[in-house]
Amino acid sequence: MRIALFATCIVDAMYPKVALATVRVLERLGHEVVFPQGQGCCSQMHVNSGYFDDAMPVIRNHVKAFTEVEYDVAVAPSGSCVASLGHQQPMVARKCGDNQLAEQAADVAANTYELSELLIDVLGVTNAAEQLGSWFPETVTYHPSCHGMRLLNLGDRQKDLVKSVGGIDYRELPDAEECCGFGGTFSFKNPDVSGAMADAKLRNIEASGSSLCTGGDASCLLHLGGAASKRKAPVRTVHFVEILASTKENPLTVEGPVELSIPAQGARTASNAGGNR
Repeated sequence: MRIALFATCIVDAMYPKVALATVRVLERLGHEVVFPQGQGCCSQMHVNSGYFDDAMPVIRNHVKAFTEVEYDVAVAPSGSCVASLGHQQPMVARKCGDNQLAEQAADVAANTYELSELLIDVLGVTNAAEQLGSWFPETVTYHPSCHGMRLLNLGDRQKDLVKSVGGIDYRELPDAEECCGFGGTFSFKNPDVSGAMADAKLRNIEASGSSLCTGGDASCLLHLGGAASKRKAPVRTVHFVEILASTKENPLTVEGPVELSIPAQGARTASNAGGNR
């Protein structure tokens, strides 16, 4: 299968290792991953703040990027951004009077999956240890982000994949359904409330007996990781695809920066964009 990667702006700018891990996992399953050039933001920040007119060129750019490349399905390692494609882009385009763009945006969104949706519902991955060789012998808990849980109805897909990783010691998170406090621009407009929500989430992570919290949205993980660092809390965050990409041969290390080893410069080729498998 030919799969187009929508990296999302926060992953591209702040967590490129999440995009790399996504490619590694998909290529490990034997699929070809392509990266549509010109892609950028999904327009979620603009829409959430009510700037529909400013969102329009961003929506046009996304539709253009993902209609000029041939692929079978598109995927993003972000429930929030995938939800925005289907929930916001067509609505904004219609409200701004561009029905053709609304239809195009809806078509692109209908063929774009959040990563755990793609892995489970389309590619049939239910056991990460057996099907992906995933290995991560650490104590981990899981935070379900609001958009994935409430707009995409992901249910336990992400959590089930994490729990199926070899060697993992999974711990349930108390009050897991509660928001972490990020909420995009909410954290800027309401910093005190946002910070208090992050504190509550960090206390629950520690109560779970885990020092690592995983999830499916880099934005939530950035928020919690930053709050933990500021408060010197013994908590680290990591995207669930990085855990899936971790193997005995190329493990996700938790000493120093939490990350996979990356091939030396020149070790990757266009046909092997996922690096070590």
